[in-house]
Amino acid sequence: MCRHLAYLGPESPLGELLVEPSHSLLRQSWAPRRQQHGTVNADGFGVGWYAPGDPVPARYRRAGPVWADLSFTDLARVVRTGALLAAVRDATAPGADPEAAAAPFAAGRWLFSHNGALTGWPDSVAPLASRLPASTLLRLAARTDSAFAWAVVEHRLREGEAPGPALAGAVAGLAGAAPGSRLNFLLTDGVCIAATAWGDTLWYLRGPDGRTVVASEPYDDDPRWAEVPDHTLLTADRTDVSLSPL
Repeated sequence: MCRHLAYLGPESPLGELLVEPSHSLLRQSWAPRRQQHGTVNADGFGVGWYAPGDPVPARYRRAGPVWADLSFTDLARVVRTGALLAAVRDATAPGADPEAAAAPFAAGRWLFSHNGALTGWPDSVAPLASRLPASTLLRLAARTDSAFAWAVVEHRLREGEAPGPALAGAVAGLAGAAPGSRLNFLLTDGVCIAATAWGDTLWYLRGPDGRTVVASEPYDDDPRWAEVPDHTLLTADRTDVSLSPL
């Protein structure tokens, strides 16, 4: 159910991170190596990136498969960034919000992606939804489980929680409401990355040039990739990666 990737590091073309590696996110859209649920991620894609001096990210999202979008190929060749979040989507179920349902979701400086599914959606999380402010529900980007998960995380961020606790609290609430859900979250503000491994794969890479990559699976065969254990919270910046149990 989706593949995603976040990056912090030296300014690089989007294509160097998302297209050129031997097992890039582009390739993972049709041939993921470690995806545990679903086989093809052709139900949309998106990338959000940060320009120097601007804390609010730009986004490019489409409803179709990334391999069919020639405009993205051009974009990836020339756009450079020191921070991004990108995802390719395998939809939990058919829906009426194709492009709006493609990650990354955004609010202010934040970008968010969900790899997984909420068990029993939407009935299972109705009690949890009833405890959220109406304004939070009215801001739902799409009628999907991932958009609702983002609403839960965004509410916690608006309440002043730091990225790691916001993801950990959201996972606890959603897993309690919908046991058996897969809740791999990825969140960045262009300065830090927070991620959860909960039901699917998650890996990270610390490069010698100061780059940090957190992804559903490695985009190449570099031996420095490390797998994150299941039920773990990852927090990272440009200098350090920290893991803690959920």
